[in-house]
Amino acid sequence: MSEEMQRIVLAKRPEGRPGPENFRLENVAIPEPGDGEVLLRVLYMSLDPYMRGRMDDAKSYATPIGIDEQMGGGAVGEVIESRSDQFAPGDFAMGMFGWATHGVVAARELRKIDPAVAPITTALGVLGMPGFTGWYGLTEIGKPKSGETLVVGAATGPVGSMVGQFARHKGLRVVGVAGGADKCAYAVDELGFDACIDHRDAADARALRAKMAEACPGGVDIYFENVAGKTLEAVLPLMNVAGRIPLCGMIAWYNAGALGAGENQGPDRLPKMWRTILVNRLTVTGFIISDHFDRYGEFVKQAGPLVGQGKIRFREDVTEGLENAPAAFLRMLDGKNFGKTLVKVS
Repeated sequence: MSEEMQRIVLAKRPEGRPGPENFRLENVAIPEPGDGEVLLRVLYMSLDPYMRGRMDDAKSYATPIGIDEQMGGGAVGEVIESRSDQFAPGDFAMGMFGWATHGVVAARELRKIDPAVAPITTALGVLGMPGFTGWYGLTEIGKPKSGETLVVGAATGPVGSMVGQFARHKGLRVVGVAGGADKCAYAVDELGFDACIDHRDAADARALRAKMAEACPGGVDIYFENVAGKTLEAVLPLMNVAGRIPLCGMIAWYNAGALGAGENQGPDRLPKMWRTILVNRLTVTGFIISDHFDRYGEFVKQAGPLVGQGKIRFREDVTEGLENAPAAFLRMLDGKNFGKTLVKVS
C-alpha cells in the first residue's frame, strides 16, 4: 500500500514535566495487514495518565516506550481492510492502535463495537478501560456498603465519575475532589455527588483536610486514590477504622520521574502515613486493570444499562487533529481537561 499515515513518536524522554519537545509527528507508509490481521482508520484515540509513566525508562507494569517509537494507547476506528473472517470493511472496533491515523492489529486483539448501542467513543471512556477501572476498584477493592462515605479524587474524570456515580447507586455518601468550581458544580449537579471540594481553593493539605472533614462528618470509609499529593495527605487522617483504599493512580507525582527526585519531591511523610495505615487497620490495594479483563463482561452488564438509561452520565473532552494530541496530553496532566480526554483523529 503506497499511501502514507501519520503517527506521533517519543522524541526524547522527559525530565520532570513533559513538553512539546518530547514528541514528534511523522509520516510513514500505511502497513499491510497479514493473515489474521485487520487494518483500521483511526477515528478517535484515548489520552490517559498512565501514558506519562511509559515515557520514563523505569521498571513498571507496562514496558517503557522506546525513543523514536510510536506512543501507545487505545483507539477506535473503522475497518478498511481485513484478512480475518471476524471483521469486514465498515466494521468498527477498539484496539491498541496508539497515536496514529491508521493501525494494523491482530483480529483476536480487537473488540467489535456496535455504534447503534452507544456512541463509539464510549468504548474509550465510560464503557471502556477507564469506566471498567472505576467499577472494578470500587466493587472489588472498595467493597462498598450502603451508608458509608467515599471520597474520590479527580472526581469528574472518566474513572472518578464512574466511581462516584456507582457508589451513589449503592447508597453511599459520595464526596469528590476536583480542580475548579465548574468541575465541582458538575459533580454535584450532574453526577449526583453529595459534595465536591475544589482542591485549587485550598492552599495546602491542612486546608483541604478542613474542607474534607466538614463534608465527611462521619469520617471516610473508602478513598479511591487517583491523584495522591495533597489530596492523599488530607484524607488519610480522616479514614475510619477498617477503611479501604483502592490505589489506582497518583497523577500528582507522575512528573517526579518514576517517583525519583523531581519538582514534586517533598518531605518524607512515609512514617506518619505508614503508622496511620497500621493504627486504623486500613486496607490499601494497588491494582492494574489489565490483570482483570476477565471481569469486563460483568462490568458491561451492570454499567451498560445505567449508561443507556442516563443514570450514569459522562462527559468527553475532545481535541481535533492528531497533531494536537501532545498539547491535549499536557493539558490533561495539568488537570485542565474536563471529562474523558479524546482526540478526534479522522
